[in-house]
Amino acid sequence: MMRVLIVDDHEIVRRGLKEVLNDEFPDLKAGEAATSAEALELVANQEWDVVLLDINIPGRSGLEVLEEVKRLRPRTPVLVLSAYPEEEFAIRSFKLGASGYVHKSLGSNQVLAAVKKVLAGGKYVTAPLAEKLATALGSEIQQSPHESLSSRELQILRLVARGRAIKEIAAELALSEKTVGTYRTRISKKMGLASNVELTRYALQHRLVD
Repeated sequence: MMRVLIVDDHEIVRRGLKEVLNDEFPDLKAGEAATSAEALELVANQEWDVVLLDINIPGRSGLEVLEEVKRLRPRTPVLVLSAYPEEEFAIRSFKLGASGYVHKSLGSNQVLAAVKKVLAGGKYVTAPLAEKLATALGSEIQQSPHESLSSRELQILRLVARGRAIKEIAAELALSEKTVGTYRTRISKKMGLASNVELTRYALQHRLVD
């Protein structure tokens, strides 16, 4: 039996992934989670052969979920499936312990190839991403300012860029407004950008938000 946990807030995406995987793995047991809380509960209480994880999910960000999954189940491979560009999120995902990064625009055959690769204990990267990784590891390439942010700081940056007020961000992430304000201050200091307008412009230029 192949046990896969699919974490995505879109029911149609979860259903599509199950159908693709079921064609290849007839004995598939698929768990589903639409939020970070649901995902972490399932990871804590059950063992999975692989976790398919979207970055943009309600609650804690997918990157924070990735960190927690690797803490709870260090041997469980996590394959990140995202609509966000590889160059902005893949390297961070690998640093946090992901076994692969697949853009949602890729076809079902590549998704299956990625799943098989990580199930076998390997790492899955596309050819363009492999080149970027080699460059990042083999040279003194200058990091973009947002790469210095923690996963929570990056999540709050993205929410600010979507026009959310501190009060709204606090409610969504179950944090105090003071805590969110502290994160917001840290983000500005790390990135050298003072206003929400500057942060939003930066996030859009680097495709950190839709």
